[in-house]
Amino acid sequence: MTDLISPEGLKKLEDEFHHLWRVERPKIVQGVSDAAAEGDRSENAEYIYGKKRLREIDRKLKHLSSRLKLLKPATPPANPHVVSFGCWVSYEDEEGNERCYQLVGPDEFDVSKGRISIDSPVGQALLRKKLDDEVVIRRPNGDLTVYITDISAARPAGAPE
Repeated sequence: MTDLISPEGLKKLEDEFHHLWRVERPKIVQGVSDAAAEGDRSENAEYIYGKKRLREIDRKLKHLSSRLKLLKPATPPANPHVVSFGCWVSYEDEEGNERCYQLVGPDEFDVSKGRISIDSPVGQALLRKKLDDEVVIRRPNGDLTVYITDISAARPAGAPE
């Protein structure tokens, strides 16, 4: 798993960590404490749900903490000539369908916003390719041949938001 992340992605993960640690967790701990004070815990739904939610939060905090220690913020080159981390890459397939994606780290991908992981099969296929290169993307339902039509550091007009 790649340890690169955009500065925006890093801030988002840090904000999530701090929100869970400073807001969500204390609120759930107080709720569990209040529910425990009511007596019989075995039939207390608030207590049982609170403990379960607390385990989920602690698991997420542990994951975020370990990732935040490893992540290295990186920015795309100002004028990229090859596909690399953070770049927006547009390509066209053999049928004329166009796609545009930004290559990001595995902690911040969101296909609906046009962000794919650099570790994904598509990301790996596009990595280090140049403008007008022919790229074969290996897929379970068959290979797809695409042609790179643009590489840029900024989101192109018409790219998913």
